[in-house]
Amino acid sequence: MSMSETPASGFAAAPDARAWIGRVETRDGALSPEFAGMVMGALGHPAMPQPAIHTGAMMPLLWHWAAFPDFVPIAGIAADGHPALGSFLPPLPFARRMWAGGKLSFRGRFAIGERIVKRSEILGVDFKTGATGDMAFVRVGHDLRGEGGGAIREEQDIVYLPIPDSFRPPRAIPAPSAPLFAEQVEVGPVRLFRYSAATYNAHRIHYDRDYAVTVEKYPGLVVHGPMQATLLMEAAMRHTGRTPVRFSFRGVHPMFDGTMHLMAEADGDLALKLCTVAPGGHQGLQAHFEWEA
Repeated sequence: MSMSETPASGFAAAPDARAWIGRVETRDGALSPEFAGMVMGALGHPAMPQPAIHTGAMMPLLWHWAAFPDFVPIAGIAADGHPALGSFLPPLPFARRMWAGGKLSFRGRFAIGERIVKRSEILGVDFKTGATGDMAFVRVGHDLRGEGGGAIREEQDIVYLPIPDSFRPPRAIPAPSAPLFAEQVEVGPVRLFRYSAATYNAHRIHYDRDYAVTVEKYPGLVVHGPMQATLLMEAAMRHTGRTPVRFSFRGVHPMFDGTMHLMAEADGDLALKLCTVAPGGHQGLQAHFEWEA
């Protein structure tokens, strides 16, 4: 999709959005055994071994996304189920928001129950115009440090855009023709609800089918990008026996409830290209998994 770097007309409705750049928020968090059990109950599938979730057990990678629930009162929730914009994230004139992708680097590991400090900063706010109209991109950086010395540097890309009149799918990217592995995961309403609960994510596209179809014009419930990324991470670690130093991911097509496949291709000697694949044979989320020799 070609996009212009010229500020789009939506920028006029949020002239102070770039004033949020540099805004910082610091929070304490932890993944308790109870929340770890909720994550495990949302992610588990036949090929995935059950990890230890007791206090002090090693936290599976990417499970830190459940360690900082945003306990916003109902009065502070927007119509889509997200916390209303204008506090840490800038106010933007778009009704649809999505976690479009991210990249992470890891040093050491966190433990279940360990206190983790997260420092978040708004790194960028950009307005663009593409084939689907005006949109905004917000880039957020997170530095996480655990009491045991583990650390994660993470950057998230969040996209905001108007809700269309009808669903217009992006270009379909075919699945790998000869994957190193292909695992099937059934993603139904119960799994989606459980992951929403475990991550305290009330975005209604993941569990409210009527809202997803009639308001946001999707053909079904939307599978969380972070859940897809976490399932790919676990499969890659299990098949390679490696712990990554870097991991990145981006959504290329919405994934809807039903059957989903996890696939991988080699990318040299020290990396894998990963993707989730929909029943139609196209990729949903792409990821890159890198380790050191």
